Amino acid sequence: MGRRRGIMSNQFKEELAKDLGFYHKVQQGGWGAIRSKDAGNMVKRAVELAQQQLMKQ
Repeated sequence: MGRRRGIMSNQFKEELAKDLGFYHKVQQGGWGAIRSKDAGNMVKRAVELAQQQLMKQ
């Protein structure tokens, strides 16, 4: 299977990782070094931010 193109920009993912406290893992080992739980928390936070943006409109 080929890699799927990501929906989130790398900059946004890095900001989320910093906010959630595991950016050091990304720096040391790339995105493959984070736990599944961390990836899930990133998605959850991204959805929360998107919902907040929709509420403002």
